[in-house]
Amino acid sequence: MLRPYEGSDKMKHDENAGAELLEVIGLAKKFLEQEKKRGLEIVRMKPETWLAVEDAARSPAEAAAAASGKDRDEALESLRPAVEGCTTCALASTRTNVVFGQGNPNAKLVFVGEAPGADEDAQGLAFIGRAGKLLTKIIEAIDLKRSDVFICNILKCRPPNNRTPTTQEVECCIPYLREQLGIINPAIICALGNSAAQTLLETKSPMNRMRGRFHEFEGARLMPTYHPAALLRNPQYKRPTWEDMQMIQKELKKL
Repeated sequence: MLRPYEGSDKMKHDENAGAELLEVIGLAKKFLEQEKKRGLEIVRMKPETWLAVEDAARSPAEAAAAASGKDRDEALESLRPAVEGCTTCALASTRTNVVFGQGNPNAKLVFVGEAPGADEDAQGLAFIGRAGKLLTKIIEAIDLKRSDVFICNILKCRPPNNRTPTTQEVECCIPYLREQLGIINPAIICALGNSAAQTLLETKSPMNRMRGRFHEFEGARLMPTYHPAALLRNPQYKRPTWEDMQMIQKELKKL
């Protein structure tokens, strides 16, 4: 027979409820701060604003489920203007093009890199230089095509001289990536390189400790592996990368 919360059970329940409320408030605050950065000076809490805050509080998987009746391609395209018009960090003044990402909006597998390089910045497309060509071969090696997957980066703008993204740049850009992942709702995410993997998993662990196994990430399975650019510089990384990709291939066959 079920009994009401008493003593420590009630205290634990109250603490959990309080933590959830604080989380929602924090998400709402971030949402309003982002809107302010985009030029909104006065925020009036109209019903549609509360709905937007409610959407921001959902996990990517929940957001995808709520939008299951919508065309994911259309949803991604509706996000594109905000990304391409973003000026929330200094990279807006040095970029040539915003690199939104491209591929299948219904992909079961999404590749996430660190940031665009020179070729990507010039053309506005993700992974099209030497590293991108190698990534294409890697994708084909597991019996897929680039058109089967979605490819994007943590940052949507190229850092000057391909330097490592700053904390501020990541904080400005990561909400866009989360929105993309929420729309696509992939089963598997492959994080390419230390920066992408450490950012998504919120860790400082080196690649040799992260790779070789799946990590849980907001309803998806995340496999960290070496960036294709690292394979070009260090051929010894090719074997472990291939092992990681074989694990991804096996997981995809289970779906």
